[in-house]
Amino acid sequence: MNSSLQNHGFGDFLKWQWDRISTKLPSKNPSNYKIVASVNDGLKLRENKTKFTATWVGHATTLIQIQGKNILTDPIWSDRCSPVSFAGPKRYTEPGIKMENLPNIDIVLISHNHYDHLDLPTLSRLEKMFHPTFITGLKNGDLLKGEGLQTVIELDWWEETVLEDLKIAFTPSQHFSARGLFDRNETLWGSYVVVGKDHTFYFAGDTGYFAGFKMIGKKYPNIDLAILPIGAYNPRWFMKIVHMDPAEAIQALVDLNAKFMLPIHYNTFVLTDEPLDEPLKKTVQIFNQKGIEKDRLKDLKIGETFWVD
Repeated sequence: MNSSLQNHGFGDFLKWQWDRISTKLPSKNPSNYKIVASVNDGLKLRENKTKFTATWVGHATTLIQIQGKNILTDPIWSDRCSPVSFAGPKRYTEPGIKMENLPNIDIVLISHNHYDHLDLPTLSRLEKMFHPTFITGLKNGDLLKGEGLQTVIELDWWEETVLEDLKIAFTPSQHFSARGLFDRNETLWGSYVVVGKDHTFYFAGDTGYFAGFKMIGKKYPNIDLAILPIGAYNPRWFMKIVHMDPAEAIQALVDLNAKFMLPIHYNTFVLTDEPLDEPLKKTVQIFNQKGIEKDRLKDLKIGETFWVD
């Protein structure tokens, strides 16, 4: 959903950049902050054929294993999220698992076409290695097929498809799409609910907080795991519409009535103005303030796996 997105155009982006230049912002990477990663050689994941697991690879990339199938969300293994390889936001942390150590990938979910979520070099490598089914929003298919991706399914909001005995629904989010200056909102963005026989998970992609979370939670009850972004939220005047802050992400968890929350979209690329250590720190603080059971927050290290059952 994008009812107010037109209010933040290129002029607002330039204002934000001027503010960054003219205002001394706190360091985005405090000298005493070290990102902790977990080395994952993928062996247990390749052996797993039955357990429901979630591995945080970094940014919005997760590996979900459900009913013996392996699903990647918004995969990016490139060093930069950019239209060019020599400029643009650079990774602060390596992917939590090397691509060659992945289990066989069956399905790839793509939430929208921004470069940090739709990375063509990564998708091309996945196609060559695994020939998975790529699922995306309306009008993204031509871009993917142009890169040689063979099996692409486009979905509209609330549209469902069934693959490998899994029901996959493309659900709304409050965001936008663009890969250049003149293609804003020409392709569809969204989130996903994947429903299996015994487990259900939700992947938000990128989104601001909106009433749709309650709608999704009502239509798809019994969500075991909600994969929710907690970073890239400052300055709020510019980012609030399209990126949740930690408090809003936790409210989304409540709205979805999900059992567990896996926070993503932080500690990988510096995209906005908050320090790297702030999103998770605030998320933990708010969990404690609200009295939510600590066990519901699965704040994984990059490369770490949550064995849901």
